[in-house]
Amino acid sequence: MTARTRTRGRWPSLRPALAALIATASLVLALPAPSLAQPGRELPDFTELVERVGPSVVNIRTTERARASQGAGPQMDEDMQEFFRRFFGVPMPGQPMPRQDPRRGSKPAPEEEQPRGVGSGFILTADGFVMTNAHVVEGADEVYVTLTDKREFKAKIVGADKRTDVAVVKIDAAGLPAVRIADVGKLKVGEWVMAIGSPFGLDNTVTAGIVSAKQRDTGDYLPFIQTDVAINPGNSGGPLLNLRGEVVGINSQIYSRSGGFMGISFAIPIDEAMRVADQLRATGRVIRGRIGVQIDQVTKEVAESIGLGKPIGAVVRSVEPGGPAEKAGVEAGDIITRFDGKPIERAADLPRIVGNSKPGSKLGLQVFRRGSYRDLTVLVAEFEQDRPRRASAGEPRSSSPGAGAATQSIGLVVSELTEAQQRELNLRGGVRVDAAEGVAARAGLREGDVILAVANTEIKDARQFEAVLARMDRSKPFNILFRRGEWAQYAVIRPAR
Repeated sequence: MTARTRTRGRWPSLRPALAALIATASLVLALPAPSLAQPGRELPDFTELVERVGPSVVNIRTTERARASQGAGPQMDEDMQEFFRRFFGVPMPGQPMPRQDPRRGSKPAPEEEQPRGVGSGFILTADGFVMTNAHVVEGADEVYVTLTDKREFKAKIVGADKRTDVAVVKIDAAGLPAVRIADVGKLKVGEWVMAIGSPFGLDNTVTAGIVSAKQRDTGDYLPFIQTDVAINPGNSGGPLLNLRGEVVGINSQIYSRSGGFMGISFAIPIDEAMRVADQLRATGRVIRGRIGVQIDQVTKEVAESIGLGKPIGAVVRSVEPGGPAEKAGVEAGDIITRFDGKPIERAADLPRIVGNSKPGSKLGLQVFRRGSYRDLTVLVAEFEQDRPRRASAGEPRSSSPGAGAATQSIGLVVSELTEAQQRELNLRGGVRVDAAEGVAARAGLREGDVILAVANTEIKDARQFEAVLARMDRSKPFNILFRRGEWAQYAVIRPAR
């Protein structure tokens, strides 16, 4: 009774507040429901973008001339191999290319045009320059470009660069709607992007998604833009666009285990592609720099063992005799960490930066060698397409074999190189491995390898090799730089357990 009274006694004081709360709630319910997306965060509407940019995207089909000597043409398995090699610019599976006309017998007539493949492209300039992928037009006898207004033109291949997979073709037309080129440096991961192309020959198909990653290294010459935009055979060469309608890339590759789209696609950054396209339009080919080294990735294990700290740069596995790098003082086993003032974070960075360098220019080169950094200057040469590789110098034969206690403790038998062998291998010293077992064999050393350095100490002969090993704490891991054939690489020797 007392409690109830106390409660009732409070009711008059709560009534105004409760009434105000009810009034506020009624007002809120009467207002329009707020959008779930914040301003600027709504899902994009691509309709206006498609209307504006769509006319700049073209369909590209290629043909080849079926000659009498070709017979029935290549087998289907070869077509499928090409399909799985690039996934683009080939006929659909299950729809083989027509090779014969029943009215003409079992063989096509000489010089008869046969469909070869389809792809996409986009208009670079109003006077008819079109960009696409090199593999779309590769091997084609004729290239046809079809606009969205259904006009078709026979195109001339201005130039194609296999290394970047960029090609430029020209059609005889004027007043064409050219695309706008984006600043790729402003592209962000997670940003919406759109692709327009001709997957499976279906003209002007629009797909959209987001940027999944930038600077994706797939082992090719360029770093790619990775997206989840649906890309399929025939999209190749088409543009990847941002929400401002600017081209950020050329759709080029997909990752797939089935041959179809699986959620991962790659585009060539448009800034890289434009550098190539400008040269193709000017000279019909791409001029690149080279310094004459063969390189590999630096592993975490090697970086720690040589004192580099973290796995950055590119390890030099071989140096071209008489090439720019050798003249600059670069040696096998060096880690190239900077070129022309630009850091080399991964091995793939070096050929891209060197390739973009002007032949004939003198540029700075930084290497990490035996525990310290060295600055060198290299005269960049011109990259020659399909440059033949020098034949292997062969494995040197052993002479005056020796094996001290320290050498034997890691399972090695070594011998010195003769002067003739050093000249043949273009070396100033080193010892040859005559036998490897135990920890040395487990580290990857084998007979015929030539040891160049141990724990960042250059090796001149077998006596020095033994002395260096004798001074070391062999209970801890250490590195050995060795050469196998033309290639130099590191091995990490770990103590036996």
